[in-house]
Amino acid sequence: MTSDTAEQAITVEHLQKSYHDRRVLSDVSFDVVEGEIFGLLGPNGAGKTTIVECIGGLRRRGGGSISVFGRDPADDDPELRDVLGIQLQESALPDKLTVGEALTLYASFYPDPQSPDVVMERLGLGPQRDTGFAKLSGGQKQRLSVALALIGRPRVAILDELTTGLDPQARREVWSMLEELRADGVTLLLVSHFMEEAQRLCDRVAIIDGGRVVALDSPGALAAGVDTLHRLSFRPTRPLDPAVLQQLPGVGDVYTSDDRITVTGPDAMFEEVFVSLRACGVGAQRVRVESADLEDAFVELINREEQP
Repeated sequence: MTSDTAEQAITVEHLQKSYHDRRVLSDVSFDVVEGEIFGLLGPNGAGKTTIVECIGGLRRRGGGSISVFGRDPADDDPELRDVLGIQLQESALPDKLTVGEALTLYASFYPDPQSPDVVMERLGLGPQRDTGFAKLSGGQKQRLSVALALIGRPRVAILDELTTGLDPQARREVWSMLEELRADGVTLLLVSHFMEEAQRLCDRVAIIDGGRVVALDSPGALAAGVDTLHRLSFRPTRPLDPAVLQQLPGVGDVYTSDDRITVTGPDAMFEEVFVSLRACGVGAQRVRVESADLEDAFVELINREEQP
């Protein structure tokens, strides 16, 4: 969790990057506090991977500054490799290199690595210890990539789409591991397109669109800023024209799916909806009320940016 006295683990100021005449990043600024999980969210092509590659020293920035615990990734400082681990969205190893060999090799790069056996077990890779990289499934390759990023006990770990390709159970196991790492003081910069993942794990998130930061706050604060704060969903006891509810004060959207009707708007609309249902002689079964979440905030913010 963040703290007023915690050290800045990552500081990005006015980051810019262009490829030929195409601007990819425009004046991106944010900081990550030591010990927090910070998320980068955004649509495909927003610039998220370019940001983390610049932070990891894998790509030269076009302008601005970056600091990782006081070190500039552009300086190719060998000490940076001891404090920073990175898992990229796509990575490859020699086809015949086994899981155990890869972890043992990477562990040899660091002064105080974790035990390869422990890391393998934590990420469910024990059965694949003697399996070559080429024979791993997509999900197993992703787990190995995460394991290699964490083997050196980094103070900062950059994880780009780390749970892509994992089944729901494996994804939640990785989430638990990341929460344990944060409890141990590891700072995590997480790139994700899973809103549930970001909402559960991240202390703060930056939403990136068009190479710019369009919002930065905690998931809860971003969700609270959504204009349509609640969804009321129910199954009517008899057919009902959705237009009857659409005309009510405060109602935003009304849509049907299968046999359910969902109404969005502030909680003040609930009484109006039920009064209208009674007037129509319609009952409401299996009523469910949901508050706005990070996904709602994300969609609203991106849609707002796309409007002329």
